[in-house]
Amino acid sequence: MNQNLATATPNLSRRVLWLTLLVVASVGFTFGFACAVPFAAFGAATALTLNTRDALLLTVALWLVNQLVGFGVLDYPWNGPTLLWGGVLGTVAMLTTAAARIASTRLARAPYGVALVTSFVAAFIVYEGGLYLVSAAWLGGTGGFAAPIVAYIAGLNFLAFAGLLILDRLGRTVGLAAPPSLAIASPRHA
Repeated sequence: MNQNLATATPNLSRRVLWLTLLVVASVGFTFGFACAVPFAAFGAATALTLNTRDALLLTVALWLVNQLVGFGVLDYPWNGPTLLWGGVLGTVAMLTTAAARIASTRLARAPYGVALVTSFVAAFIVYEGGLYLVSAAWLGGTGGFAAPIVAYIAGLNFLAFAGLLILDRLGRTVGLAAPPSLAIASPRHA
C-alpha cells in the first residue's frame, strides 16, 4: 500500500482514537474553564477538518462529556435553571458547528486564511449570540456578556481554535486524522 494513502485515510480504530483524543482535550477545557468551554473553537475546527456528520456527532460528544464532568465531578447544582442551561448550551453548540460548516463550505475555494477566519468568526457569533439571546429572553439577563468577559471568551476560543488546528495537523502527520473533508485551499496550494 502506498505510504501516502495509508496516512491519508486512517482506519476505523485510528479514527476512533483521534476522535477520542479530541474529546479528552475537551475534558481538559471543562476542568480548566468550567463555564467557558470553547465550543466555538471546537465547532469551527471540526467544521474545517471533519465531514458534517462527524463534526456534529463530535459536538454532541463534547457537550455530553462537558455535562458529565460538570454534574459528576464539578458539582454543578441539580436544579432546573442549571439543567436548562445545559440543554441550551448543547443546542447552541450544535448551531455553532453548523454555522462554521456552512461558512467553511461556502468558502472552500477562498484562500486558506479567509476560510479559517470566517469559519471561526461565524462559529463565535452564533455561539455568543445564541447564548446572549437566550439569556436576554428568558434565562437570567445579560450581565455575563460585558465586553471584557466576551473578549476573554473570544481569546480563549481563538487560542483553543489555533491549538486544535495544530493538533489536527499533528494528527494527520502521524496518520490518526484524515485530511480535511473540504477542498479548502491549503497554505501550500493557495
